[in-house]
Amino acid sequence: MIDNVGVVGAGLMGAEIALVSALAGKDVILSDTTQDALDRAVAKLATVLDKGIQRGFFREEQKAEALGRIRTSVDLAAHADRDLVIEAVFENEDVKAAVFRQLDTICKPDAYIASNTSTISITTLASYVAAERRVNFVGTHFFSPVSRMKLVEVIPGIDTGDGTVGVAMDFCREIGKTPIRVKDVVGFAVNRMLHVFMIEAVRLVEEGVCTPEEVDIACKLGLGHPVGPFELNDAVSNSLSLQAQEILFNAYGERFRPRPLMKQMVKAGYNGKKAGRGWYRYGK
Repeated sequence: MIDNVGVVGAGLMGAEIALVSALAGKDVILSDTTQDALDRAVAKLATVLDKGIQRGFFREEQKAEALGRIRTSVDLAAHADRDLVIEAVFENEDVKAAVFRQLDTICKPDAYIASNTSTISITTLASYVAAERRVNFVGTHFFSPVSRMKLVEVIPGIDTGDGTVGVAMDFCREIGKTPIRVKDVVGFAVNRMLHVFMIEAVRLVEEGVCTPEEVDIACKLGLGHPVGPFELNDAVSNSLSLQAQEILFNAYGERFRPRPLMKQMVKAGYNGKKAGRGWYRYGK
């Protein structure tokens, strides 16, 4: 059993991975490059818990208990005693490589190292740690918002041990998630399906078949989706979706070619909720 967890990256994904781990009783260290980023992440988690309490997802007493189990640090060396360290930084191979090279010198020899990458090969990322560590290197792809979404894709690389896969699967269950084992291919399983769907949704708007709002309504009422593709793009950011599509396009070709309208939106800065404008407009 994993008793203590480190999470590197205090963005939307990393912060909530830390939260669900803490809610499950794990001792958690959340790290990022600045204390300001960490303070903002913890404040955001308090808001997530408050909203969850209002909606009946969490109990009032869980808030103080969970936040009390999360410590923050701007020093990666804080992860030296962790049983499991999960990387959740920006979806860029060079950025992730720098983190793994540092963790390789910091983590204890038997520590498990995981990546929350959504598109990059686990075998490739594992190459940035020493050969003897790769047996304990695995992909754990969570879905946003982590506090609500149950699925985790567990992805072994070429050198990942079966025991490591088992530890990762067990850890996911311990924190209330449902893991599935997925082969180490670019985009894994869910993102390959999702982005074909999203690309076609943008094509519908380009062709004047439907507006973004109408596509979202169709998907929610006709397909039973909890949110539509344009609402989802605005939530996760259009630039992140475009980046994923470009990675998939480079790997698989035409069926993942990003649509011109998506590129225009990103270039114009219409990036979604955080920008105040995406496929929808958002007030202050």
